[in-house]
Amino acid sequence: MDDHGRGPAPRPAGGEAELSGPTPPDPLPYEGVWRFTASAVDASVPQARHAVRDLLHRQGVPVSEDLAQGILLIVSELVTNAVRHAALLSPMLAVEIAVGAEWVRVSVEDNHPYRPTALEADHGRTGGRGLLLVREITREAGGVCDVEHTSSGGKVIWAALPLTSARVP
Repeated sequence: MDDHGRGPAPRPAGGEAELSGPTPPDPLPYEGVWRFTASAVDASVPQARHAVRDLLHRQGVPVSEDLAQGILLIVSELVTNAVRHAALLSPMLAVEIAVGAEWVRVSVEDNHPYRPTALEADHGRTGGRGLLLVREITREAGGVCDVEHTSSGGKVIWAALPLTSARVP
């Protein structure tokens, strides 16, 4: 039977030997993708941060304390932005954590069409620096971040960071 239970699996024609390449390695125990949704309210900020912290710990993701703190700060900033700027048109938001063998990707998605840009630091303002902070943390860790539109007309803001820090002394 083939993998779908539909009869015999196909065999190579003419007695040819099957070609097989190296089998991919099994995923590491901490690899995977986790996604959860939350209401776009202030209480979701610490809830998201705690959920991500607990996930990293529970899955045994090999993050340094500095990298873990950076990831949690990114989660806080991105969820705060969704709560403050998108809640009117997007009462729900989604947080996704994807962990590979060598990286971790954090993303926050909402259904508001506005695509934010990182503001320049204005020392007279008390806010507006969240995306600058996300960009800086990501850059210092040797990662990348971006904002993309979703097929539903909203946006997803993400940051991908290597599990081994790329900081230069």
